[in-house]
Amino acid sequence: MAVKRPVAFGVVVPVAAALTATTLCGCFDGTVRTPTEAAKTVPGKREPTRQDQGHEHGDGISIAAVGDTMLGSTPELPPEPATYLDPVKGELSGDVVFGNLEGALTEVGESPKCVGAEPGQCYAFRAPPEYAKYLADAGFTLMSNANNHSYDFGEAGESETVEALHAAGIEQTGLPEEVTVVEANGHRVAFLAFAPYSNTSSLTDLESARALIESAAAEADVVVVAIHAGAEGADAQHVTGAGETYLGEDRGNPEEFAHLAVDAGADLVLGSGPHVLRGIELYKHRLLAYSLGNFCGFHNFATEGALGESVVLHVSLSPEGVFRSGRLASLRLVEAGQPVPDPSGEAAATIATLSAADFGSSAVEVGPGGRLLAGNS
Repeated sequence: MAVKRPVAFGVVVPVAAALTATTLCGCFDGTVRTPTEAAKTVPGKREPTRQDQGHEHGDGISIAAVGDTMLGSTPELPPEPATYLDPVKGELSGDVVFGNLEGALTEVGESPKCVGAEPGQCYAFRAPPEYAKYLADAGFTLMSNANNHSYDFGEAGESETVEALHAAGIEQTGLPEEVTVVEANGHRVAFLAFAPYSNTSSLTDLESARALIESAAAEADVVVVAIHAGAEGADAQHVTGAGETYLGEDRGNPEEFAHLAVDAGADLVLGSGPHVLRGIELYKHRLLAYSLGNFCGFHNFATEGALGESVVLHVSLSPEGVFRSGRLASLRLVEAGQPVPDPSGEAAATIATLSAADFGSSAVEVGPGGRLLAGNS
């Protein structure tokens, strides 16, 4: 994929030309329509049939995606960060390689949210800005900042994180009203990310989310929506179809939001946040992966049992966003949170079981080798 710097809805320019462009909040030179205006004035994408696949724009789009991603948090950093992801580097390939960046990449030393907190009662995650290069070298091309740790070091830490990612050649999305458009195999792919926090596009304001997704669908060939949603922990593996909370915090209704996203024009939904794997559903021929678990985190995440199961999700989409095929590469977090391949396929089997239990006939089918089959959905 030729790396592009997104500057607005429907505007993709070469990196060199975009270095001075505004990349946040869908604004660029005052010429971009607001999400509401776009939704009102431009019709959304039509619902493609299976006969459409590959007929309009040539080949489709390959996406690799993982869940919560950290290379550690100061002062607990891996001794060799440049090679930390080497065991799974071969799986981080596709037209777009996506992850949820849990935490900040910043030199800001004090977390505003932890001022006055008792030791061990507040968690603020940061790694040095230069760690963005290690993520890029591992294969990542786009990351989400829509989560509960992206603002751990305030506005300055968040800004430094965005700058570090861009400097390393990694695109990002997830700030309020932010739509990031990249070119993937000749197609325009819009990425949006939502979480229930004021410094992100809102997961709980459904009408605003719908309008933003509709505007992206009007401007791009394919729309990918990331959600940081749902309760956390080993007992939070099931998608309940209801609103979920964690420590009293509203974490949204993941199933309701994912269905709304597809109805508004999204073609793929990628979930993170629960820190465990969840099932995968097919809805209107679109793939909804409700949680991809933890991908990596040096001494950051618990790794016992279900908490240590992880995957790389590989998805092939038609040029119109219809799910074609996929594969789950099973991983296991070992050695204080490092991901390694798991030949047993345990993670893929877990997702197969959860999918069948939670979604019945609309569950994705998981075949040998972690292959994902469309079934009848």
